[in-house]
Amino acid sequence: MNVENCCIVIFGASGDLTFRKLIPALYNLHKVGRLGEHFSVLGVARTEFSDEQFREKMRDALIKFENASGETLDEFCSHLYYQAVNTSDALDYVKLLPRLDNLHDKYGSAGNTLYYLSTPPSLYGVIPECLAAHGLTTEEFGWKRIIVEKPFGYDIQTAKALDVQIHRFFEEHQIYRIDHYLGKETVQNLLVLRFSNGLFEPLWNRNYIDYVEITGAESIGVEERGGYYDGSGAMRDMFQNHLLQVLAMIAMEPPAIINADAMRDEVAKVLYCLHPLSDEDLKNNLVLGQYTATEIDGEMVKGYLEEKGVPEDSNTETFMALKCEIDNWRWAGVPFYVRTGKRLPTRVTEVVIHFKTTPHPVFSQNAPENKLIIRVQPDEGISMRFGLKKPGAGFEAKEVSMDFRYADLASPSLLTAYERLLLDAMKGDATLFARTDAVHACWKFVQPILDYKAQNGRVYEYEAGAWGPKEADKLIAKHGRVWRKPSGMMKKKV
Repeated sequence: MNVENCCIVIFGASGDLTFRKLIPALYNLHKVGRLGEHFSVLGVARTEFSDEQFREKMRDALIKFENASGETLDEFCSHLYYQAVNTSDALDYVKLLPRLDNLHDKYGSAGNTLYYLSTPPSLYGVIPECLAAHGLTTEEFGWKRIIVEKPFGYDIQTAKALDVQIHRFFEEHQIYRIDHYLGKETVQNLLVLRFSNGLFEPLWNRNYIDYVEITGAESIGVEERGGYYDGSGAMRDMFQNHLLQVLAMIAMEPPAIINADAMRDEVAKVLYCLHPLSDEDLKNNLVLGQYTATEIDGEMVKGYLEEKGVPEDSNTETFMALKCEIDNWRWAGVPFYVRTGKRLPTRVTEVVIHFKTTPHPVFSQNAPENKLIIRVQPDEGISMRFGLKKPGAGFEAKEVSMDFRYADLASPSLLTAYERLLLDAMKGDATLFARTDAVHACWKFVQPILDYKAQNGRVYEYEAGAWGPKEADKLIAKHGRVWRKPSGMMKKKV
C-alpha cells in the first residue's frame, strides 16, 4: 500500500546520516514503488546549496552506497529540493513557507509534512519551536509529524525537559522517536515467534527459562566520534535505548490487538516492572570497562584514551555488563544479563534464551543446554540448540542445531530498518517508535546507574578485541553461568 502524498523535510540534510541512510532508504522505497509518484524531499541545513547542487551530492551518495543508476535514479533525484536555513534562528524559517507551499501544490500533498531531525540533540527543542512560530506544526491543512533521532535526553531530567518542550508544539500522536533497532526484521519477528507459535509461548516464563542473555557488540572503536561518545558512553549510546527496547520486546505480554497503542502499552508495562537498582545491586551486578591498546592481526589498535577527541583522563565506559530482573508474574526470579561494548571480537546483536535443564537424573547429567538464539544483526536469523543421542551405544547426548536465516528467504520486499521506519512514519503507524512513557521508564531505570557511576563506579580495562574485562565473566560466573561468545551462528547454504 502506498503512502499518502507528502513532503519529507530533512533538517541536517548536509550531514552524514542523510546521505548514508535517509536518502538511500527513500530511494529504495521509491524504486520498489512504495512512495508513489507524488512525494517531495526538502533538505534543510545551514550550508548554502542550490537544488541542483543538493541533487548532485545525493546522486553521488546513491551511486556510492546503492549502486544506483539509470532512469530510476534520475526520477528520484528530480523530487529532491534544498533550502538553506539558520536552524537556530526562528525568523529564518520564513524561507520555508513559500518552498513548502510550492511543493505541496506541485505534488498534490495537501499540506502533509514529515519533519526529520537529523541534527545535533541541542536542536531537538529549538526546531519545533521555530516551526510553530510560522504555523508549520498545525494540522489544519494536512498532517504534520516529526521524527526525533536518539539520544532523547542525556538523563531523566533532560529527557523530561525535552519532552515538555516538544509537546508544547507537537501532540504525542505527531511525535515519532526513532530507534533503528526496532525497524530490524528480526526484532519485529520476536513478537511473531513468541505469540503465533504454540511451541514457544507456553515455555516463555520463569517455569521453563533459566536466564536470558542480550548482547550488543561492536568490533569498531569510536572512530571519528570520540568527542560525542565521551559525553555518552556505552550506557547512553546503546543500553538505555536499543537494548532496553529489545529486552522489552522479549519480555512483554501479548497485546490485546495489533496496533500502536496496544503494542506500546505492553512495552511500557515491562519497562516499569524492571527491578529498581540499589547501590548494593550495582556494586554486585554492574561492570563497566574501557578498551586499551593492543595488537590485532598484526596491526596496533588504539586504546580509547588515544582516540581523537577523547580526554586523556576520561572515565567514560566503552563496555557495560548488567544483571537485572523484572518484577512481574511471568519473569520473577529470571535474571537478564545484558552487555554491550566497543572493540569486542565481532559485530553482533543477539538474544539467547537459556532454558532450564530436564529434571530427569539420568538424562540430565550430560545433556547439552537447550538454547534459542535470536540473531538481530548481522546475518539475521534464529537458531535452536538441543540434545540428540550420539551415534553408538548408550544414551550420551550431543548438541545439534536447527537454523533459519532471513537471507534464505531472498524476499524482494524485505525492508531495511530505516526504510521500514520511514515508511511507517509516513503511514502514521507508530508501533515501532518509542512512546513518551517508555522513554521515561528507561531513564528512570538507568538514572541510578548514571548516579552510581558518577560517585563510585570503577571502570575496568580490557584489551581491544577481548570480550570485555574479566570482571564481566566473574559477574555471570558467580551465578554458575557463562556468556555465550558469538561467532558465526548460521551455516550458509552452498
